[in-house]
Amino acid sequence: MKDFSNQFKDLPDYILKITKEIWEDRGLSTLHHYYGKDIPMRFPSGLVRGNAGVIDGTLATLCEFPDRQLLGEDVIWSQDTQDTGRYLSSHRLVTMGTHTGHGAFGPPTGKRFEIRVIADCAAKADVIDDEWLIRDVGGIARQLGWDPVEYARYQIQTEGGPDKCQRPFHPDHDVDGPYMGRGNDNEWGQRLASILTQMMDKDFTVIRREYDRAARTEHWGARGGWSFDFAETDWMRLRSSFPTAAFKIHHVIGREDPGTPYRAAVRWSLTGKHSGHGFFGAPTGAEVHVMGATHAEWGEWGLRREFTILDEVAIWKQIHLHTGNVE
Repeated sequence: MKDFSNQFKDLPDYILKITKEIWEDRGLSTLHHYYGKDIPMRFPSGLVRGNAGVIDGTLATLCEFPDRQLLGEDVIWSQDTQDTGRYLSSHRLVTMGTHTGHGAFGPPTGKRFEIRVIADCAAKADVIDDEWLIRDVGGIARQLGWDPVEYARYQIQTEGGPDKCQRPFHPDHDVDGPYMGRGNDNEWGQRLASILTQMMDKDFTVIRREYDRAARTEHWGARGGWSFDFAETDWMRLRSSFPTAAFKIHHVIGREDPGTPYRAAVRWSLTGKHSGHGFFGAPTGAEVHVMGATHAEWGEWGLRREFTILDEVAIWKQIHLHTGNVE
């Protein structure tokens, strides 16, 4: 890769190696090199600017979960078509740890969690300078004994109350970063984008047309299921919660690599009113932004594996801030 260190053979190798170096090898100081000084990082929980905040956040997480592991399940990537020398990796991780320290989830419980994360990172010359990261916070909360509804209230209270707490990410808060690409035009990325678009257009028959009957679906809340029913019910309940929200696709990658299934990564969002029944209770009229990411793999009989991550705690936080029900 042009301008990258020769210790990295390709972009997946770079992403996997620096993730291990930062987290499991405790190389927090390497973030001064690997992360841009003014990097914008967009989490469902809010926008963070600069690598100093990333370093402090990583340290706090390791203190709370000192045995934290991040296992790279896949890196689906593309090169910027504008010839900027930048690459975009959509990195899916399985991460786990034991809650033995004080931190964001309260006093230590001794409980373990295991969730997925999808991080979209733009990198150039060894440096990540733009990022979108979605962590299954609801999955962690559940496994540590919290109801995500109540954990969202706890966040508001511990962050100083409704007037002072960190605001979840909304497009109105966003800033332009150096990466302006939209991915690539590979057919598998376009196929996944089409499936998601049809579901958000409320055509859920697409699942039985496109998914393998033995498909495995892994969704937010550290939940999963087999075949059509789980996927249909989950996607319907999500869309039903925000039936008039605007669906937007932000980034699409498809890959055909030797030794792997056909794969795709799509980053997307829903923005609009909580105006329907579904995952998030009775409608409240809250303005909500859902940041989502989906990875998929295909086999001989259709879409074989689907992974979708969103942060339901950040969604509940937006609802609570709207309703004022924060106690």
